[in-house]
Amino acid sequence: MRLPTLVRGVLIRRYKRFLADVDLDTGETVTAWCPNPGRMTGCAFPGEPVWLSHDPSPRRKLAWTWELGRSPDGALILVNTQRPNGVVAEAVENGRIAALRGYASLRREVRYGTGSRVDLWLDDAEDGGPPCLVEVKSVTLPVGEGVGAFPDSVSARGRRHMEALAVEVAAGRRAVVCFLASRPDIEVVRPADEIDPAYGAALRAAVEAGVEVVAVGARVGLDQVVVGEALPVLL
Repeated sequence: MRLPTLVRGVLIRRYKRFLADVDLDTGETVTAWCPNPGRMTGCAFPGEPVWLSHDPSPRRKLAWTWELGRSPDGALILVNTQRPNGVVAEAVENGRIAALRGYASLRREVRYGTGSRVDLWLDDAEDGGPPCLVEVKSVTLPVGEGVGAFPDSVSARGRRHMEALAVEVAAGRRAVVCFLASRPDIEVVRPADEIDPAYGAALRAAVEAGVEVVAVGARVGLDQVVVGEALPVLL
């Protein structure tokens, strides 16, 4: 997925969860919108470079959006959690995720069940199979060498997603949780039981009910983010 033109700066601080102050390389200090509701542990480092997109639309309260961060060891990190759905959708359309091949139709943000909404809805399977609901989760939390975990904060919403997908499987549909490792130094993905044990339990219960789990890496660049190789998931 192509990224908008990015402007480099240095992170001063992230605060009030959705705000970040950044010193741009142009000499200007700006406040950027931070579209990431998590703790951002391991991906928000004051003094390290960050990259922002700019949209001066009068409908926006803040013209700048924090898109990428960088770890002290140089790993680029996709911190904008509004991007992974598009990254995975593009990969599915291009056949880059083996577990999600064979569907002629892809829709995004589809409502289903009782008030739920799924990130991707795949339909018109080549083998005549049922629709497939895909929930995309962005993994940015490092918990050991090469290991990333989700979520990085307690996520009641994430637990509800697992329960809703299990209901869909019971009704005869296919459901998949797709973890996108949004930084290149993650080689294995697991639930963050030390942060949200209830989410880990809900994920495992969903798997027992027939929900599938896949993980893929991401190649993060300053102009695009693309899906890489499949990664193991430790449950």
